[in-house]
Amino acid sequence: MNNFFRGIIRYFFSGTIFIVPLVATIYFIFTSFSWLDSRLNLPYPGLGFVIILTAITIFGYFSSIFAFRRMGEWFDHLVNRIPLVKLVYSSIKDLLAAFVGDKKKFDRPVLVTLNKENQLHRIGFITQSDLTELGLKEMVVVYFPQSYAVAGDHYVVPKENVKSLNIPGSVAMKFIVSGGVSGFKED
Repeated sequence: MNNFFRGIIRYFFSGTIFIVPLVATIYFIFTSFSWLDSRLNLPYPGLGFVIILTAITIFGYFSSIFAFRRMGEWFDHLVNRIPLVKLVYSSIKDLLAAFVGDKKKFDRPVLVTLNKENQLHRIGFITQSDLTELGLKEMVVVYFPQSYAVAGDHYVVPKENVKSLNIPGSVAMKFIVSGGVSGFKED
């Protein structure tokens, strides 16, 4: 009888591992669509999402055309003259560019020794490899994303404590964000 209840509990948790992420994802998408559609007052569910995706793609296309690129540079210059707006705008722009821009920053995963005595290591990404302007010739900047969060820390560490990893940046990021649960397999 004991084995029967253990089996039931094991099946329950197996089902939970499958269903909870699925339901959470569907709920997030449904809530996002509903919120967006209610703001735009559209008759068909999901139409607002399609409109916004289309508009962003069109802006992306136009931003790659020379004349519009110059207008974008002018807008950046204008925004960067407003003190508080500059801080928020440039930070968000740099963060997005680090993930999806031409100059991706999270493409160099590394293993950093944080404490040699206790063999404490952490996986991160080199975001700046040349700090000679700061007088830190033998240092690099490493960004350490946090598990299950949209946050992270960056440290300036000696180059000798940094070892490159032979895995894609996306796999390293997924490994870190999942708290190491995902492993190193690329899906």
